[in-house]
Amino acid sequence: MRHVIRLILASALLAALPQPVADAHFKLIAPESWIVEDQRGDPQKLGPCGGTAANAGTPSNIVGQAKGGSMLHIKLLETIYHPGHYRVALAVNSVDELPPDAVALERVNEKGLPMSVSAPIQNPVVKPVLADGLWPHAAKPAAPQTFETDVELPNINCPKCMLQITQFMAEHGYNKDGGYTYHHCAALQITADAAKPMSTGWPTAMTTRR
Repeated sequence: MRHVIRLILASALLAALPQPVADAHFKLIAPESWIVEDQRGDPQKLGPCGGTAANAGTPSNIVGQAKGGSMLHIKLLETIYHPGHYRVALAVNSVDELPPDAVALERVNEKGLPMSVSAPIQNPVVKPVLADGLWPHAAKPAAPQTFETDVELPNINCPKCMLQITQFMAEHGYNKDGGYTYHHCAALQITADAAKPMSTGWPTAMTTRR
């Protein structure tokens, strides 16, 4: 009987303790990821295109086909919930062209550690960002959520652009690989639409990329 009482008291104490904040995860479904993802979408912490410091990820060698000046369908599954929002950006020649992760407003939690509160959203967006503030959410759903949208690609020729989708996480502890942001990318061969004017302000695609 005493053993049972001790177990009950221990369980109650554990439930009363602050619980660690779970890492969010998302899986890029469309376009297909440039690295092989597991069921949760890992590895995805490291910027700008996923992986971790310990695991850079296995290249999928997938290069999707897309038409310049047209809408590109993006679909992802948030496999583990966390409040936040998403951003989409495009690099033409090098992932170095991708914008840095948004600088988060922080607070200090009860353990004296930094926690994210919010991050700025571009409105209007500035190249190379194509969309920002997508799917803002702050309430945990009953089941993993699928998010979908269409973004307009610039009308350019690009043998191997990198489309980046990032997830900013609010109320999240800082992680050494990705800060408050998780990252996925998809390689795209974009062919300009000859019937439309070429987009300006984008780099000229080189025959080789970094």
